Amino acid sequence: MRRGGDNGGAAGAGGPPAAKSRPEGHQQQQRGAQQGRAQPAAMGRGGVGRGRGRGVGQGGRFRMGPEVTRSDGPGFTPRHCEADAINQWLCRGVADAPHGRKLHEAAKADDDMAMTDPEASASAAPPNQRPGLLTLGLIIAALYFGREVIVPLVLAVLLAFVLAPVVVMLRRAFVPHVLAVVLAVLLSAAAVLGLGLVMARQAGSLLGNLSTYAENLRSKLQGLHLAELMHEAQTAMQNLRDMLDGGGRYEAGVPAAPAAEAGAPPLEVIQSVAGSVLAPLATAAVVVIFAIFVLLYREDLRDRLIRLAGSRDLHRTTVALNDAARRLSRLFLAQVALNTGVGVTIGLALWVLGLPSPALWGILAGLMRFVPFLGTYIALAPMLLLAAAVDPGWGLALWVTGLFLAAELLMGQVVEPMVFGHSTGLSPVAVVIAATFWTFIWGPIGLLLAVPLTVCLVVLGRHVPSLDFLDVMLGDRPSLRPEESFYQNLLQGNLPRLLEQMRLQLRAQPSLIAYHDTVALPGLVLADQDWAREVLETEQLEEIRTRLGELLEQLPHEVAEVPLDPSTGLCLCTSARGRLDDISAAMAAQALQAEGLPASVIAEGVEPPPEMAAAARLCCIAVLEESSTAASLRYLARRWEKLLPEAQIAIGLWQAAPDSPVLAELRRESAGQTIVTSLSELAALWRALANQPPAHAVPAPDA
Repeated sequence: MRRGGDNGGAAGAGGPPAAKSRPEGHQQQQRGAQQGRAQPAAMGRGGVGRGRGRGVGQGGRFRMGPEVTRSDGPGFTPRHCEADAINQWLCRGVADAPHGRKLHEAAKADDDMAMTDPEASASAAPPNQRPGLLTLGLIIAALYFGREVIVPLVLAVLLAFVLAPVVVMLRRAFVPHVLAVVLAVLLSAAAVLGLGLVMARQAGSLLGNLSTYAENLRSKLQGLHLAELMHEAQTAMQNLRDMLDGGGRYEAGVPAAPAAEAGAPPLEVIQSVAGSVLAPLATAAVVVIFAIFVLLYREDLRDRLIRLAGSRDLHRTTVALNDAARRLSRLFLAQVALNTGVGVTIGLALWVLGLPSPALWGILAGLMRFVPFLGTYIALAPMLLLAAAVDPGWGLALWVTGLFLAAELLMGQVVEPMVFGHSTGLSPVAVVIAATFWTFIWGPIGLLLAVPLTVCLVVLGRHVPSLDFLDVMLGDRPSLRPEESFYQNLLQGNLPRLLEQMRLQLRAQPSLIAYHDTVALPGLVLADQDWAREVLETEQLEEIRTRLGELLEQLPHEVAEVPLDPSTGLCLCTSARGRLDDISAAMAAQALQAEGLPASVIAEGVEPPPEMAAAARLCCIAVLEESSTAASLRYLARRWEKLLPEAQIAIGLWQAAPDSPVLAELRRESAGQTIVTSLSELAALWRALANQPPAHAVPAPDA
């Protein structure tokens, strides 16, 4: 059911009869509607149902006004959309009929009940909403309570992703599958053991020489007066504890005697030491064994995942899983390579600076880069302490700090964007949330695995339709399409954001026609659809019109205009009777002008001046599909054919779908008019006509 008058032509040419006006003293509107029935031509040209805010100026400049009225024929009086008798008939639709009124009242009663009855609203919610939340809660609980089992399995799967490219390379070298897996695991184990031996040797050498650096570190700490500050803080905390405990006295410098501790039996000491050593070794063994089986039976596991995901579309599921596995393997392998490069670079730089045990700190710097946010600072802290202990001054510590900052900036801003594409596919907010969540669930190991696990979830969301919400929530791709963002910013009144988005679009593709075709006009269609569905109120629509007017006023400052050549003729852009059609006409004229094509805007229902009519070679009737019917558009086209007999008439049904019934009817019954659905088609038509003499205009094809 359409709201707001848009079928003035249909009304004038045998359209719906005028209903009785509202009993609020609108005698002028009632007389105008009655005279419109007696004079169809005047009614059709008058534009019944014109709302407030129509204000398209001539000469290509778009002006917004609070209300535009005119007199076009006898009996036509200024009116508002809500006060027009025929518009009341259109707004009620079939509700005027007895059966239609019952349906209308029943639907309204259902809406009122849904708004006033919370239980009814709750019952109308999707039935699978609560089970979905329950399932999510069960998954989180399983991850938390089963972390002792799940964490090794996750580490094994991630290790398999890292080693998968190595296995593939060995298979291409005609190495048998089992041998390729064993070699890949042995190579990785040898690398880990080698790094461990290097770190142990470097740490032993550092501990052996640590006593020689103690004096420098002690003197620097004394210069900072840290001991006095810590003693004062300790005294204040102890006094506060005594006050909270009931006023007990605290004697500074006299600590309480520690309770006597019984010596632990040797067997318990051995058990505690063995437990602390064997537990990590057992976890590492489980990770390695499970990774070996994942690599050995990778194809079988993939087939089982395909069966779980759904075997109805084997091609799409197989391609999605293969692509996800390939992307994840490349991502993790590239991350390992980059962090290794960072560690080697840091180690060499520290060796040049003269810091003891540079290999230890290089390996630590590379490993800590796997930890998001805190990894770099964790690796930097012991290096700064050692640099302060080694150097009598503060120069070495400053050099180490500058080295880390330079390496982090270079990797984060130059190298990683080139390798990963601009990012890992995660939004910054998602990385923070993921790090917090996984750290809460699994502790420090969760912080280490936060980014890889979240990347896995995002990749699954991009390939599995039922999990696309993961990509929306965690991915870095825009959650709204450009036209949706355009409309949302219009509703919010965020004009600076609109201008910023427009600048980015025009910088990538400097064409105002392309911007209007892909962003502005589709956003205008969304607004028109909401108006037709009665989602937008009149005040909201007027605010949108005002903001669009301000945007169009600022557009010429963003787009370099090409000097116009009046000798080529003129394209007149007018509109149908929809509430947003005039704005689309202004967009069309402005885009044509930016392309160097002479164009001007003329208000709907206003006859062009003689000089403009003489120069016109093309007249485009701009319309959004929701606001008009094929009959009213044909009427407008015939009217403009009489006003501009030498011009080609085009109907711009912007963003119409290929299966649009209005578009199909216009193309089937158009008599000499050209139907276009985009500004690019209109520009092509105008260029073709500009190369022909004015009296022999050749219409462009409809397609």
